[in-house]
Amino acid sequence: MYLLNNELFFPPIAMADDDGLLAIGGDLSTERLLLAYRTGIFPWYNEMEPICWWSPDPRFVLYPADLKISSSMKTILQNGKYRFTINRAFTQVIQNCKSITRKDQEGTWISPAMQKAYSLLHELGYAHSAETWMDGKLVGGLYGIRLGNLFFGESMFNVKPNASKFAFINYVQQLQKEHVQLIDCQLHTAHLESLGAKMISRKLFTDILAANTGT
Repeated sequence: MYLLNNELFFPPIAMADDDGLLAIGGDLSTERLLLAYRTGIFPWYNEMEPICWWSPDPRFVLYPADLKISSSMKTILQNGKYRFTINRAFTQVIQNCKSITRKDQEGTWISPAMQKAYSLLHELGYAHSAETWMDGKLVGGLYGIRLGNLFFGESMFNVKPNASKFAFINYVQQLQKEHVQLIDCQLHTAHLESLGAKMISRKLFTDILAANTGT
């Protein structure tokens, strides 16, 4: 296990353990976060714990062309009940991702420090949000990091049925139009698997990363 200090550095990702944990410590500075994403690493830890940095193998991803849309979601996409926007409410989206209670989950990994760090990344043009609205109210959304032709998904929420799916599907379709090659989903969820996400090797992931972010 590698213990980070103030030096802007990560060990080779091949040093990660079987669960993908690579290092602990360091900080959430903009420079360190961007270095992490550019090398296939992301932070994930509980509040009051040291920062943990991960690079799992295999990696859970979605190729935009593989997006699956069920018949019921096609109806929701077309019925006009929800409205979709991009980068209209980043602060609200990350706050909801932090505060919404999830089934079988006691708390949230989005600490105030994480919220502050990603809000700064948004101000600098790296972090983006996609939103679902109903009757003028935010009812779902997601946020993540865009580097080159890759998008790194971080978290999503909904307070109305299928609102996060609505934002996700619309955003994936928009990213595909912008020639995004891959969406990093990090860790497996049945929800994203149903939308077409799958596992690929860390080696393939980092090869795609290097080819599409200039790293």
